Amino acid sequence: MLKPESPENAFGVYVHLPWCVKKCPYCDFNSHAIKQDLPETEYLQALIRDIEMESSLVHDRSITSIFFGGGTPSLFGENSIATIIETLERTIGIERDAEITLEANPGTAEAGRFKGYRQIGVNRLSIGVQSFDDATLNRIGRIHGGSEALAAIDYARAAGFDNYNIDLMYAQPEQSESLALADIRTALATDPTHLSCYQLTIEPNTLFHARPPTLPDDEAAWDMAQSIAGELRCADFHNYEVSAWSRPGQRSRHNTNYWLFGDYLGVGAGAHGKLTVDGRITRRAKLKHPTRFMQHAGTEQSIDVAGTVEGDDRAFEFMLNALRLTEGFELDFFTTRTGLGLAQIQPTLDDAASRGLIELTGQRLRATPLGRRFLNDLTAMFL
Repeated sequence: MLKPESPENAFGVYVHLPWCVKKCPYCDFNSHAIKQDLPETEYLQALIRDIEMESSLVHDRSITSIFFGGGTPSLFGENSIATIIETLERTIGIERDAEITLEANPGTAEAGRFKGYRQIGVNRLSIGVQSFDDATLNRIGRIHGGSEALAAIDYARAAGFDNYNIDLMYAQPEQSESLALADIRTALATDPTHLSCYQLTIEPNTLFHARPPTLPDDEAAWDMAQSIAGELRCADFHNYEVSAWSRPGQRSRHNTNYWLFGDYLGVGAGAHGKLTVDGRITRRAKLKHPTRFMQHAGTEQSIDVAGTVEGDDRAFEFMLNALRLTEGFELDFFTTRTGLGLAQIQPTLDDAASRGLIELTGQRLRATPLGRRFLNDLTAMFL
């Protein structure tokens, strides 16, 4: 388990595979519905060029986690995923015990590939269930039903995955607290190692933003969250981050690296990366549209945004991530990751503490329950 207080030199790679069978009405990710044939071969070649370019930025580091996100990565065959892993091994190097996660949807055709993914080295799945209730799934535009979700989990277990996450949402259109709890109980009955439980929020540039559904009000959503938390704690799941719950020793190593302001490469259309070299922190993102990305992959023209993270921005970005962790972080970890002294943020820490939003136990800082409830307000104080 990667502990929040550990300065372990984790290094991740995020690989973005941007296509879906259908764009969900709540989704604001860089994902695109397949209109004709999936350009799998063309995109794979673009990813290889992108990895070769990114690898030139990496010196004397090896990969501790890989995350295939989307879109729907499980639309890509196991041979394509294997080629990406092999390219990362050839150009950078992968630790023997690296966590390799692939996001998957519960469609039957995709679930049929789970055994192949396991055989090529993928050792963790993240299954986008969202709900097991057919009516709820229909209201949020999902293309699978509850029975397909359960079948996909069975496929994963039969394929040899003993480490898998289930994504669930609550406060969905017309969802009651009892329905939200039923989803949690159904998920727990499948014996997952990890659950991601998100409140559905309406994001700009989505169909739901243009035509908003009726969602439970804030108090009802809060009550759902508290009931869900109680159910998961009773099942020996630990809420180590705002929306992340795991069994002991089964935290997502890749996502924990994000929350600890660690380094990672971003590969693929719209992918973001962060690197620290000789104390200089840089971020860059690739072109978002898959067609333009494929045209320019492997060249500087594929980079959409690039810049250096300076002073106050480092403090804000660190807090934006690390304060999401339930256990918080050791104060000296702030200096280790940002290169800044505590004096730079001490006035803000004092202000947040006086408002009851953070607490210091020994040298460990974390958000209080009040701070966690109003996390956006808390992190904004560090802007």
